[in-house]
Amino acid sequence: MAPPAPPACSNEGPKRLSPCDKDATLECSSCHLVKYCSKECQTSHWPVHKKDCKSELLKSTWRPSWEREGRTPTFMADGLPPFVPFGRAKFLWGNMPALDILKLQENEGVAYNKPLNLLFAASGDLRNVVKTITSLPEGFSSGLNIDINDRDMDIVARNIIFLLLCYTIDDGEEAAECVLHLWYSTLIPEKCLQKLDILENLIGDVCSKIKTKPAHTILGRTWTFAQGKGSVRVVLIKEMWEALLSYLKVPEGLTADRAEKVRSTIMNAPQRVDNIHRYLFTQMKPTWRICTHKFRQDGILLPFGHPRNQHTLPNPTFFQTADEWPMKDSADPFHGWPLSEVFNIRTGAKDDVNGKLYQYVRSTLADFHSRLRALDVNFQLFQGDVQGVVPLLLDASVRYDRIEVSNICDFNYLGIKETLALFGPRLRLQESHPHATLITLFLNAVDREASSNDVIQEMVQEMAKLTKYLPLPMLSDENVRNAELLRFSEAKIMVRDVDKFFNRHMKRLDFLGAGKAAGLSMKQKNTIVDEWPMRLKLRPQQKGAKEEFEQRLGSGHTGVERYVEWQRSS
Repeated sequence: MAPPAPPACSNEGPKRLSPCDKDATLECSSCHLVKYCSKECQTSHWPVHKKDCKSELLKSTWRPSWEREGRTPTFMADGLPPFVPFGRAKFLWGNMPALDILKLQENEGVAYNKPLNLLFAASGDLRNVVKTITSLPEGFSSGLNIDINDRDMDIVARNIIFLLLCYTIDDGEEAAECVLHLWYSTLIPEKCLQKLDILENLIGDVCSKIKTKPAHTILGRTWTFAQGKGSVRVVLIKEMWEALLSYLKVPEGLTADRAEKVRSTIMNAPQRVDNIHRYLFTQMKPTWRICTHKFRQDGILLPFGHPRNQHTLPNPTFFQTADEWPMKDSADPFHGWPLSEVFNIRTGAKDDVNGKLYQYVRSTLADFHSRLRALDVNFQLFQGDVQGVVPLLLDASVRYDRIEVSNICDFNYLGIKETLALFGPRLRLQESHPHATLITLFLNAVDREASSNDVIQEMVQEMAKLTKYLPLPMLSDENVRNAELLRFSEAKIMVRDVDKFFNRHMKRLDFLGAGKAAGLSMKQKNTIVDEWPMRLKLRPQQKGAKEEFEQRLGSGHTGVERYVEWQRSS
């Protein structure tokens, strides 16, 4: 991983417009969230920092508003399901930790020297692509052919932009900073927006050449770059090529203030205070809680105390209009990266988890930029439903060494039978490559199989398991308002016997039969990703068990996320 940038002094100066430009070495001994270059800067900044340093959110005694106000939380209103989404249902950020879909060392071996074909069929953002390439052994020199598809044009456009920026910006640190903020920050620096002008020329050239083509014509363009050995090929219908330009320009009438207000109507909606506080209360370490709150407030992914004065322009990859925020209020950058790796970052203020994520993503992207210049990587990007893209746009002669399909195999999307039938024939045969793997993810299977009767029957056993990690709150007549009891109740799923319910799901949907019909078989043991990556791994009395539990509890994941790996039948 690339070395992290030195932390900046948190003293923003008068009206936050003239920040100190010196490197920070002195940490606030009270909150451990910010650093300063000197005692003088710390003293000067105290009137501003005091609001955060003395915040109620930083106190172990903090409780959600409904408990403090003695009322029933709004999410427990009659007739409402326990978790109601709010905002547009776009997933511009990953909802599972980034995955290296190769794991060469554990599979082919670090000395493997043949070209590899990879397919990210329902990619979401680029995190799995980035993680896979940056995890390659240092000596790897074989070619990579990577096909990336998603049905959402917002996602595809952002992926195209991020890849092109990594090739067209020479300096790795500059590229990493720019891509990071386009990926996650509501407001971006002017120098970042200026980098999009280069892409406007590249994409505008394509649009001018296809102007006379009929509507819905499928058109491809390949770019090669002097800075790298590989290429980027984009295949879109004419209308999507023309739409691609709009992701490079701020919509007319959208100011920075307007962009912040549009985002805030979703991320900080007054009617969602109880839902937000429920989530914050799962983050048992107060500094994590206030960092989450900080990002909800300003939407800029930077260390907690880093000056924001350069972030003055709306991020055009988020805003296609001047009046709509694209994501749900539950969207969180932390959901897409492995928390154990993020929290192990040792730079900046000790308890600044926003700073840790910033440094982790920035360093990872700098590594990605470097690897693209050293490796022969040929990307193809598509936009469409997989049932159309796979048979119509993918080269029928290509067989893939890895296929990653996210959770389109879940019952509420494509389903397991259709997913295996579509991708099974595209996977390389075992005879030619015994490690070729199709990776499927199930996010909803356990919840679907666990009926209300099952939940009641499992309750006593689950409570007994959970009390070893989380004390059972005292029972009283005010239970419906007790935030600790609600947190305890929702945490029971973390110790559920998920294997029992997933085995029931596999049997009911006939996974074995679906695999056989597609010429596939389930691996006896996953070799790329843990079957249950978000489950608790440590027993209650083991060293680190408390920290692991609290990290999982606050992660936004529940432990029911299940990966199944498939290979071609021999």
